[in-house]
Amino acid sequence: MPREPRYDFRAVEEADLPLLGTWLRQPHVAEWWGDPDKGIAEIRQAMEEVSVEPLIVELNGRPVAYLQSYDPHMEDDHPYQDQPFGTLGIDISIGEADLLGKGHGSAIIAQFAEQLFEEGAPRLIIDPEPTNARAIRAYEKAGFKAFDTRTTIYGTALMMARDAEEE
Repeated sequence: MPREPRYDFRAVEEADLPLLGTWLRQPHVAEWWGDPDKGIAEIRQAMEEVSVEPLIVELNGRPVAYLQSYDPHMEDDHPYQDQPFGTLGIDISIGEADLLGKGHGSAIIAQFAEQLFEEGAPRLIIDPEPTNARAIRAYEKAGFKAFDTRTTIYGTALMMARDAEEE
């Protein structure tokens, strides 16, 4: 049986912003992110925030995805503050189109989830747009289960969670 790929996670740096801009302009990313310039501004701001950890995911040294974790309890009026204390939210976008549909999204999320649980997170949440079937399948494959649908300032979201106790 082939070994699952291991991914490396590193902090986003200023030098990564042009690559992130390229990814945000790809149709498969732009469909969910919207305006790429606004997206870059949001990532740049996240680089300065204490509540968000923006990361580049690498596969064999090749940057392949943007990933971030955030603490909804550290942001004033965040719509997910009803989640248990210690819960972290995560977001992911596979930047490289040639890697879509090959299981990388679920594998990245599963590996990152294990890391966050080892660091003490009791629960992880992710909030795909309800019509994003590809993302929902990947999150389910990584152990997330839907528990709510919400409309927030970010739009409509299918709330999905994975708890550390399920390990």
